[in-house]
Amino acid sequence: MHLCSFVGSLLLLLFISRIIDGSVASTEEILPPTIQKLMKGYNKYLRPFFDNGPVTVGMSLDIASIDTISEINMDYTATIFLRQRWTDERLCFDGNKSLSLDGRLVELLWVPDTFIVDSKKSFLHDITVENRLIRIFPNGTVLYALRITTTVACSMDLTKYPMDRQTCMLQLESWGYNVKDVVFYWTRGNQSVSGLDHLQLAQYTLEDHYTSESEAVYETGNYPKLIFHFKLKRSILYFILETYVPSSALVVLSWVSFWISQSSVPARICIGVTTVLTMTTLMMGARTSLPNANCFIKAIDVYLGICFSFIFGALIEYAVAHFCTLHQPNAANAYMYGQEMQEREEEMNGIVNSIGSRALRARKREEMLSRMGSTSNPTPSESKEEINSQPQSRCTKCMSTTRRIIRCLNCCKVENPHYIDNYSRLSFPLSFVFINLLYWTYYLYF
Repeated sequence: MHLCSFVGSLLLLLFISRIIDGSVASTEEILPPTIQKLMKGYNKYLRPFFDNGPVTVGMSLDIASIDTISEINMDYTATIFLRQRWTDERLCFDGNKSLSLDGRLVELLWVPDTFIVDSKKSFLHDITVENRLIRIFPNGTVLYALRITTTVACSMDLTKYPMDRQTCMLQLESWGYNVKDVVFYWTRGNQSVSGLDHLQLAQYTLEDHYTSESEAVYETGNYPKLIFHFKLKRSILYFILETYVPSSALVVLSWVSFWISQSSVPARICIGVTTVLTMTTLMMGARTSLPNANCFIKAIDVYLGICFSFIFGALIEYAVAHFCTLHQPNAANAYMYGQEMQEREEEMNGIVNSIGSRALRARKREEMLSRMGSTSNPTPSESKEEINSQPQSRCTKCMSTTRRIIRCLNCCKVENPHYIDNYSRLSFPLSFVFINLLYWTYYLYF
């Protein structure tokens, strides 16, 4: 029984080995003779020029699309064609034509271990097959191309949002080979990156782009790195139509209450409260496309804060005007009240003037006596006037100080509450225009 099972197992192993040998033979028959000759003795685990210095790898990019640029996640998603070119002396063959191979044969060759720095998520397109290209030239040069979609982090400064400019990067490094093993370079300098001229972005325009070469320094050594920089400028027209114009219109709408009678309490309160609530909703909507936990005070936040202050100020203005109406004489007695205040001021001016004239006469008398050089004793009447002149001068100073204080208090006191609306009709628009000039000048030119 055991002998039969042993014989059966042996026959099964022989059958499987025949199948494997047949598959290998069929694979060798499928490969052209040139490829079979190249692959004979080839070790894909050893890089080219293993004992003769580093292998140089040239890079070039074709930007197919930049799909999204997210301020919330501070990243961008792009689809790129990455082309790598290097020379492998083991793949030289006779002839003058290159060999284009199936992308799946890349598993048989050595390829650079290039990766995208700061990549959050990447994938290789595989419809209908994996989008990879292998081309071998007679001198041993290998062209390896990939189609990749990647999401890369991009640090953004949103202080001047939406009038900001951002600089993002795409960095390529070698994962395991340091600068002693592999050297990266751009094949055509700044012209190594193409496809940017016809890109259409939703909120940005491409201002500039350039390439650079560097080294990444880690604890395990120095690694080759290539960097592609591109500068983006945000298009502000969308935000002008979506945020700036509506907020400015709400500010102008809040000024309508200045032309409504102060006795129309419901109308003015309705306009004030409605504009405040609408402005609050607009401010909340403007932040939906921005990071929630954000330490930036953005330009759009400053402008919305200015608009909210003017709208809230218009509501407070009516509260002040209405309060003054309740605590001041009515319109019929406003003229009489003004006349009374004027008479009081004239009476006080007369008292001060009389006291001042007496002090002036006493001062002139002293000057005359000093000029005459009289050494005789003054008469009792003269000495009495001199004694009285000193308290009169002090009284004059006190009265003038009191008059200044009363004038300051009268300036703060509103004689006619309707003047508040008249002043607001002019001061609010002028202030808003002036602050707008400062705002746009600062954020556009500084």
